[in-house]
Amino acid sequence: MQIEDVRRVAIVGAGTMGQQIGFQCAGHGYDVVLYDIDASALEAASKRIEAYAEGLEAGGAITSELRVSAQARIELTTDLRAAARDADLLSEAVPEDPDLKGRVLAAFNKACPPRTVFMSNTSTLLPSQFAKACGRGDRLLALHFHIPVWISNLADVMPHPGTAAEATQLVLAFARRIGQVPIELRREHNGYVFNSMYGALNTAAITLAQQGVASIEDIDRSWMHLTKAPVGPLGALDAVGLDTAWTITDYWARELRDEQLRANAVFLKKYVDRGDLGVKAGRGFYSYPDPAYAQPGFIETPDA
Repeated sequence: MQIEDVRRVAIVGAGTMGQQIGFQCAGHGYDVVLYDIDASALEAASKRIEAYAEGLEAGGAITSELRVSAQARIELTTDLRAAARDADLLSEAVPEDPDLKGRVLAAFNKACPPRTVFMSNTSTLLPSQFAKACGRGDRLLALHFHIPVWISNLADVMPHPGTAAEATQLVLAFARRIGQVPIELRREHNGYVFNSMYGALNTAAITLAQQGVASIEDIDRSWMHLTKAPVGPLGALDAVGLDTAWTITDYWARELRDEQLRANAVFLKKYVDRGDLGVKAGRGFYSYPDPAYAQPGFIETPDA
């Protein structure tokens, strides 16, 4: 299959990443079907995609015409067979659990056309961890995005040793077609390139908070003041989702048997159990839509 043959993209998982990946593809002319097993998740996704698109338009990143046409290209479904039907590419954005990813992709392997190339948006896992389970390891690789997808416009392309070269080339071409700068990895690496560096920052920030070294605000204030970044690491995790941060931290705590990561996972789980998942829930480390770190004087005023 050549890039010119790609017309329909299936997105599996209607969370933040699935929503933004779906809009990215639709905004560049592809028909998109967004699948989730939970109808309520799809209903919430529809509203969040609309809000995301309106924010992009308000910021001048897209036109109103593009927003309308992109949203019209996105179909929502809980029907796996309907999602798989006629899909040229499939992007998986389910939680960071290799067994879950393997099971989900195996189900789609049975329903998708033989030509469909599978892409995983996994943040920290390796495609080889679920390549055998998915059933089409030669047509599986990672295409990992960074949020906000439209603005960040950089994507990691990571094949595993069994990925066919033509599948890698197709995904590289696709990434360019949807406005991304593709970073091609020469070998599998947990966390890709940017996330390998960013993950270390997140772990350090969560550890500081878990150990009570400084307040959430002062941890972020320190980073923002010296780097001149508009948000600190903990505020940025609110955008990712604290449930996602917990899933990743919990997995690696168990995998590496790391006591500090275990303590960090317990710390994050308290937020998750309260429903304080970050931006999408209206509250996480900060309250939204007007978080403290976005208020004038936050960096300079310790009690802001």
